Amino acid sequence: MFRWVVGGGGKCHHTGPNFSGGLQSHYVLNSGDKIPSVALGVWKAAPGEVGQAVKTALDAGYKHIDGAWIYRNEAEVGKALKESGVPREDIWITSKLWNTFHAPEDVEPILDESLAKLGTDYLDLYLVHWPVATKKDGTYYDKELTADPYPTWQKLEEMVAKGKVRNIGVSNFNVRRIQNLTANPLKIQPAVNQVEINYFLPQPELVQWSKESGILLEAYSPLGSDRRVSDSLNVPVVKEIAKELDMTPAEVIISWHVQRGTIVLPKSVTPSRIVENIHLTKLPDELFEKLEKAATSHPPERGSNPSKSWGLDFDIFE
Repeated sequence: MFRWVVGGGGKCHHTGPNFSGGLQSHYVLNSGDKIPSVALGVWKAAPGEVGQAVKTALDAGYKHIDGAWIYRNEAEVGKALKESGVPREDIWITSKLWNTFHAPEDVEPILDESLAKLGTDYLDLYLVHWPVATKKDGTYYDKELTADPYPTWQKLEEMVAKGKVRNIGVSNFNVRRIQNLTANPLKIQPAVNQVEINYFLPQPELVQWSKESGILLEAYSPLGSDRRVSDSLNVPVVKEIAKELDMTPAEVIISWHVQRGTIVLPKSVTPSRIVENIHLTKLPDELFEKLEKAATSHPPERGSNPSKSWGLDFDIFE
């Protein structure tokens, strides 16, 4: 299970900002590690921009960087982490295992590549990026390993035993896929599931199930997918709450995510927005419920589903 840590308290590894607004600054995973509740996401952060974004985030108080091998920017992220001067033990670093490397013999070599590029000898969190295993020639997909990811997971458990990874989890898994994995005799349960969650895709059932199951949710595209950020910031109820509380719309939405009990992964390379995205305040209960009701009262709209573009004969999210 995981639990909340409100504010900052005493000195500890991964100590991030103290949220004076009463929202938890960390969650405690079943390993005992404290994971900061807000991270800088570096997906689609362009070369020449991502390094400065990481430095800006660390200067602003972020202690959690969420990346992945497939983002193709780990070397620049690693350089920025080193140049920041922030001690390694004070930064939570996440990376992800890409689809091409689910075969057990491929897991450790590609993990080692990420570690080398990031300039560290361990990751705080390593996630299975998608519940799809790609064949060696890059075509989709390896039906056997996709249907049963246990061999991949066993290798991840081995990486924890070797000290190369502190915590392991999944990404883009629905309840059925998580249950399919956890039906196996796991040595280590998934600590985290990183999925798309935003105003347009609030996923209340998954949020509730994850709390009951002790799996911490991380919300990517928290302000909406690329084309919907403006729509999110202009939702009438969001603007009303922002005005009432003297917050920006982005601050309202990101605070709502953490108040729901999820880690939030806002992505930006704009310094002012990076700073804005970590200013969180607990919404009054009636305003939180007002936003929750608005978000869950419309048909859900997923911003990212690569099933068709990958040529799959099934929907990843079904």
